[in-house]
Amino acid sequence: MAEVQRETRRGIAWLVCGRRAKWLVVLFWLLVIVVAAPLAQKLTDAQENDAESWLPGSAESTQVLDVSAEFRPETIPAVIVYAREDGLTARDRARISEDVRQAKVLRAHGIRGAETRGPVYDKKAGARAAQVYVPITMDAEGWERIGPAVDSIRARVGHGADGLSVHITGPGGTAADSAEAFKGIDSTLLFSAAGIVVVILLLTYRSPTLLIAPLIAVITALFTAQALIYLLATHADLTVNGQSAGILTVLVFGAGTDYALLLVARYREELRRHEDRHEAMALALHRAGPAVLASGATVVLSMLVLLAAEMNSTRGLGPVAAIGVAVGLLAMLSLFPALLVIFGRWLFWPLVPHLGSPEPTERGLWARTGQRIARRPRLTWGVTAAALALLSLGLLQLRAEGLSNADAFTDKPDSITGQEIQAEYFPAGSGDPLVIVANKARDDEVARAVSHTRGVVAKSVGRPPGTKDTYDDQVLLEATATDPSDSAAAKDTVDRVRDAVHAVPGADAKVGGGTAALLDMDRATAHDNKLVIPLVLVVVLLTLGVLLRAVVAPLLLIATVVLSFASALGLSALAFRHLFDYAAETTDFPLFVFVFLVALGIDYNIFLSTRIREEAGRQGTRAGVLTGLAATGAVITSAGLVLAGTFAALGTLPLVAFSEIGFAVALGVLLDTLVVRSVLVTSLFLDVGPKVWWPHALSRRPEPHAAPATASGAPATRPSDTA
Repeated sequence: MAEVQRETRRGIAWLVCGRRAKWLVVLFWLLVIVVAAPLAQKLTDAQENDAESWLPGSAESTQVLDVSAEFRPETIPAVIVYAREDGLTARDRARISEDVRQAKVLRAHGIRGAETRGPVYDKKAGARAAQVYVPITMDAEGWERIGPAVDSIRARVGHGADGLSVHITGPGGTAADSAEAFKGIDSTLLFSAAGIVVVILLLTYRSPTLLIAPLIAVITALFTAQALIYLLATHADLTVNGQSAGILTVLVFGAGTDYALLLVARYREELRRHEDRHEAMALALHRAGPAVLASGATVVLSMLVLLAAEMNSTRGLGPVAAIGVAVGLLAMLSLFPALLVIFGRWLFWPLVPHLGSPEPTERGLWARTGQRIARRPRLTWGVTAAALALLSLGLLQLRAEGLSNADAFTDKPDSITGQEIQAEYFPAGSGDPLVIVANKARDDEVARAVSHTRGVVAKSVGRPPGTKDTYDDQVLLEATATDPSDSAAAKDTVDRVRDAVHAVPGADAKVGGGTAALLDMDRATAHDNKLVIPLVLVVVLLTLGVLLRAVVAPLLLIATVVLSFASALGLSALAFRHLFDYAAETTDFPLFVFVFLVALGIDYNIFLSTRIREEAGRQGTRAGVLTGLAATGAVITSAGLVLAGTFAALGTLPLVAFSEIGFAVALGVLLDTLVVRSVLVTSLFLDVGPKVWWPHALSRRPEPHAAPATASGAPATRPSDTA
């Protein structure tokens, strides 16, 4: 017992869960949450969802966006589309004229910008459609006002009646529908994630009272992280948008609960061996803390790798996610253990772990699974790897080429209906023109080059009304594409227009606009995929090498995670094509899924491999593998279910991109938890044997002739138990 007391008083473990220290820890976090909670509520106000916060900073479209702001206030066009199949009547035309007047009234009451343009009627005999162009000014609060502005327009023009359809589309209409989809994202994801965590914890712990501590700790961590991010966004130019804020909630809940599950499992083990709960927690922290810390550090470092990305939105997600996980890790290693010790054993009611009670994992499902795998480990990992490789062939169905506006929503909002009607009667690119900036001395040549480019409506090229003539000897031109602005054909047109205007000597011309921005985002994401994915692998490999002090084991673990990622992506692609009927994936979909799966999925391999290494030092590698699987199997499975469930909560948003990421990460986590970690890693470690720890001394330690294990694979005794 004296040896145990000396061990528990090492490091900082006793500073967290000591008889007096635990109260100081709780007091510290109480003061933190009192300060953080009001700031966390302001995070939504600090979000930047404008185009520049997403675009790569060096892209040509970003440069055009900066220059065009000098010609006119930055605007986003909302387009009112009217249509009647058998032709617009005189009464329809009178109504449209009145709506234009009403739109000009709205301009005087907050919808400012360039002059309202229109109505423009389709050129077929007996005009059947008309469109009115209403620019909305994007000032400091512009993106937050798009939704209310479009609502104001809709309140004035109505939804149509008596056979006349009226819709609001264009970038402004689509942005308003996107804003509506993001509305309440923080609360939606918070309650969804919390509900999922509660259900899974109830199934895992079978204790209604044990939910108290992890939920308090996770919610405290979330509010603290949101407050820190808000301060950095307002005072240090950290970019936060709706995407990163939503993922933050999921990450903190998922990762934080995972760490809580691991600590509770180890604490419960020690409570069965030690009467003093303070000693039990200190020992649990001392033994499980390094694995939790390494896991959290891996996620934090992997998220920070995103700072190398070109995309502003991806680069901004890095520190946001890293802060969330770091704060969650700190809360789970301090506040959570202190709460567990304060509440005492009764928190586990009705399954209270008493001193001397049997350890249920010693003869549980995972102990039996390990024994079955141990009979033929090489065949087991060979068949498992082949099955995962077969699933990865689904990658042939992956279409990570970007989502059009029409395919971006899980439902069909008004702007998409309007876009379809607009494309039927007008040039498909109208309402979202190409924007060209060029030197004034060459503007005529640039205009001719654009008008002669395939894919451009020739007569549409010119200076938009209501803008300055020149700025710094530059002019602003617009042109309408013949194809929908979010289509691959329109992006090809941007390339042709850029080639044409770049060839005009002395013009220094650049092409931007909505389509050009999409094209630049696609190319920046392709660059980020090639750069970030290898960097994350290197970070994870180095972390595993330092933690396990080996080379072979980290390489095997990395290989299994990559295989898990490929199979999850392949299976997801098949589901998207044939089950959900999604048209495609966003270009950054593989990157986000990879980062989350590798950074978070490696957690379970860390939990398992560190426990195997601990046990291998006592009883040899083979018995250590079986004991490690038996001891961690249940908790890692529960952790995987929690993380999968929290990411699946992204599917509650009516946006295809979020649903796809949530589904793929959830599926990948389940594969990693139930197949890769439990079967593939276990069988590989059993097959390779002690050499898995090379070059550490463990790799040269001979295996015992008779493994000191029970029939279940768990050790009959542990040296520390008899101390």
